Amino acid sequence: MGKLVLTNGKIYVERGVFAQAVCAEGGVIRCVGSNEEVLRVAGGGAEVFDCEGRTVIPGLNDAHCHIFTVGLNMAQLQLSGARSLHEIIERGRRFLAEHPDAGKRGIEGGGWNEDLFTEGERRFPDRHDLDQISSEVPIVVRRVCEHIFSVNTRAIEIMGLTKDSPQFEDGLFEREEDGTPSGVFKENLARARSVLPPYTAKEYGDLYARAAAYAVSRGITSLQSNDVGLLPLTPDEVFRLINDVHAQGRAALRHRQQTTFYKLEDFREYLAGTYARRGDFHPHVEAGPLKLFKDGSLGGRSAALRQAYHDDPENFGVETLSDADMDVFCRAAKEAGVQVVTHAIGDRAVAGVVGCYARADAQNRLRNVINHCQITDRPLLEDIARNHICVCYQPIFLDYDIHMAEARCGHELASTSYAFGTLSRMGVPIGYSTDSPVEDCNPFPNIYSAVTRMDKEGWPEGGWFPEERVDVAAAIDAYTTGSAYLEFHEGDKGRIRPGFAADMTVLDEDIFTCSPRAIRDILPVMTVIAGEVAYQR
Repeated sequence: MGKLVLTNGKIYVERGVFAQAVCAEGGVIRCVGSNEEVLRVAGGGAEVFDCEGRTVIPGLNDAHCHIFTVGLNMAQLQLSGARSLHEIIERGRRFLAEHPDAGKRGIEGGGWNEDLFTEGERRFPDRHDLDQISSEVPIVVRRVCEHIFSVNTRAIEIMGLTKDSPQFEDGLFEREEDGTPSGVFKENLARARSVLPPYTAKEYGDLYARAAAYAVSRGITSLQSNDVGLLPLTPDEVFRLINDVHAQGRAALRHRQQTTFYKLEDFREYLAGTYARRGDFHPHVEAGPLKLFKDGSLGGRSAALRQAYHDDPENFGVETLSDADMDVFCRAAKEAGVQVVTHAIGDRAVAGVVGCYARADAQNRLRNVINHCQITDRPLLEDIARNHICVCYQPIFLDYDIHMAEARCGHELASTSYAFGTLSRMGVPIGYSTDSPVEDCNPFPNIYSAVTRMDKEGWPEGGWFPEERVDVAAAIDAYTTGSAYLEFHEGDKGRIRPGFAADMTVLDEDIFTCSPRAIRDILPVMTVIAGEVAYQR
């Protein structure tokens, strides 16, 4: 690693503090200060980049995503923005015509959201809809939340399901009047994906490299990704793929892997095998926390609520992991010294996670995290703070959720939900993420959402429950040093400070002074990882 100097910049050091230049050497920040000071310390032989007054922030750290699925989505049927069931069918037919190889393996896609349909029925696609794309190959299409998915009749046949089949223990499927599965499933996407032939190791490696390059082009230098347990691959196979791509120089970003298991014995086997060999990983690859799922999604009405859905009065959501089973996992993780991150969206799920974490690790020394933490009341927020629990938020979810959250859970509960500002003021450690591919991993629309609490069209003016807005510095800190704290790296990553990792993003607009609406459109001019230019335009 050589020396890299950035000069003539507006370099964000910490709230209210900026510098003019920075020198990186050996993969870490060596000096931060004025042009003259930094150039003097750098000496000869440095690569110098003139920022021309541009703003430089620490490299952004997505605290929860699914990077392999990002890559998969880039090669699959795209259903984001579909405005009707008819459009889903037409896109599927067009995809099959343009990708004849899909006819040999089946079709997977995602991104549809029935709440955005403007034509025809507003409902989940079912097997009869998808049979109009093809009845010969299996089709699996995921809702934008990734917790609801629809399949065609051929996929149901491959799964061996009939009208007499019992419900799953870890999810459910809807039935038609005679009991036949309708093709609509809730939770456990891995079961549906099993009907499709697996990708080869080379294909997975290519998909990962493509997704990683895209993330870097959007200013992401670190990500905490949940892939183990969600792909038809063993933990060894996932880590081998990640390490191989990094060893080949095909990925620059730092990767901390979150691992999901549905059986305790599988988690213990991983701890004794793959996890025990983590010292052999590439320097940019880490084995991270156990990732659990407590409920589903608010948009799909499968998030577990304490009171029934306002717009579905007999529905309380889906609890995908009982408190008793979660206690067992949390105790095993505590004994192994492994952090836990748990998906919890509804207030019943969040309360359950708080209780399990408190029983397993009262002081939360392992920095256990509630991921999403969307629907909360004030006492629940106070419980999170009192129990020293960390939170990973996805502010970008507001772009859609502000249009349906009050209908789902009522005005009063909505007013204390997505509580970015309140938990920050309480001192709760917070990291930001996109949960990509649920949302694009581009961090700047995410920061816009945190700062404005408006949708992409600027509604509502002034923000949705604006007391929960945060300022730009708070949002950047959550995305950098906050996310680093969630992975025990706050002492060496997330700040432009001597001794810290030389991960930086040079922006094409000044995020601190531009209009809030303009934050959405910011893009990197350069992304630096470990003192090396990983992306430049």
